Amino acid sequence: MAQDMSKKPDATAPQPYHNLDPARAAAKLGPMVDTTRFAKAAAFCGKGRDDLAKRGYAPDGKKRLRRFSIWEITKYLIPVAPAHLRRVLRAHPDLPQGEGEAGAKWFTLEEVLALRAHLAAEGSAQKEYLPYRPAGLPAKIVAVANFKGGSGKTTTCAHLAMAAALDGYKVLVIDMDSQGSMTSILGGQVTDEWQTVFPLIAKDYALALQAENRVRAAGGHPTTPLDETLIAALETESKELIQKTHWPNIDLIGAQLNLYWAEFQIPVWRMALRSWQLWNALGNFLTNEGILDHYDIVFVDTPPALGYLTINSLSAADILLVPLGASFLEFDSTGRFFDMLHATFASIEEGENSQRRALGLGEIKFEWDVVRAIITRFDAGQETDLANVIQAYFGDFMNTYRQEFTALVGQAGEQVNGIYEADYRDFNRDTYLRGREAFDRTYAEFKELLIGAWWRDEQMAKGAEDGKTQKA
Repeated sequence: MAQDMSKKPDATAPQPYHNLDPARAAAKLGPMVDTTRFAKAAAFCGKGRDDLAKRGYAPDGKKRLRRFSIWEITKYLIPVAPAHLRRVLRAHPDLPQGEGEAGAKWFTLEEVLALRAHLAAEGSAQKEYLPYRPAGLPAKIVAVANFKGGSGKTTTCAHLAMAAALDGYKVLVIDMDSQGSMTSILGGQVTDEWQTVFPLIAKDYALALQAENRVRAAGGHPTTPLDETLIAALETESKELIQKTHWPNIDLIGAQLNLYWAEFQIPVWRMALRSWQLWNALGNFLTNEGILDHYDIVFVDTPPALGYLTINSLSAADILLVPLGASFLEFDSTGRFFDMLHATFASIEEGENSQRRALGLGEIKFEWDVVRAIITRFDAGQETDLANVIQAYFGDFMNTYRQEFTALVGQAGEQVNGIYEADYRDFNRDTYLRGREAFDRTYAEFKELLIGAWWRDEQMAKGAEDGKTQKA
């Protein structure tokens, strides 16, 4: 029976852990637990997970994104006054007109994106109707990682993806965590590992093995045959794995429990072919299959461990975000995470470069545009002093804004939704505004990093082009 924790404590009551009866304690144990009991618990949890996940679904079993009011559009999404937007709608009846009465119209996000495009073409040149995105440059890959569970990793990743989509960017989310929480948030359906990144990693290994076999054959050496898994992986295209979501400009490569098998299979492949650069598998298919040309931002939600899937995610990333709570244990764990990152990637560099130097090849070097730690679930009343200490030690590795804890996250989460999917009419106005601001400010700081990295790339590209012109 659950205890009523709301009752006032009785200071005279005996301690609950004194004078316990061993026989009564033994009677509460139940029968011995074997492995089949885990299967039963998993089945119950699976049923409950499916039932709870469908709270945010429409009656037909599909997840749909709500509509947005003119108040929301003009306050959060498009920098125009409500009266001006209404004038534009009246003057252009061919534009989406929304649903509802003239004074209270509601628009789908597809319609909002169409309004953005129109205003960008016809509106004031002084306003940013479309977000900054240099032409000709690839998408930026953003990995959100920490091996401390409960640090706000998936929540941060999901809300950044949604905020970027509302801002007008085209987003791909890759769920690398076999727990599949991000997949659930975005309403993805994944039946087995062949609908995850696994076949694309297997494909990268298969291509490397084929290249090695050609070298072996040319030298008269025996080749290594490809098994059924690798043959099937070679026939897999990334576009087959990318799912549409209920967000018109967020796509998903989902995850499910069997993806964890990759953590065991990847080292086996590496042992069979030492020349295979296992850390590049994710980055290779994103580049080689044109994904980075099709999207603006790729968000990667990583497992809460520094395994092979996380190493792939971090190696592919341009921007690394590391969420942590303002507690000693999370600060300590995050410091160890950075220590392991150094040990892991420095070891790869050292091992690879010793061989490359012997062959007269250029050395490899891992680099990221920017790395930032983000304090999440922040309680200013309780954690300011420790947060200041963490900020002092991390220095320029730390985001300025501390993502405050907000009741809106928990309330929206009960419907398996992000706060950007929540209808503000369902909440107290102050609760909604505070919760929205918490993630808007996180996104604002992230966006500044994003556009700064793109701008720097653009300047470097121009400099390289100018150098070629001068030589010519």
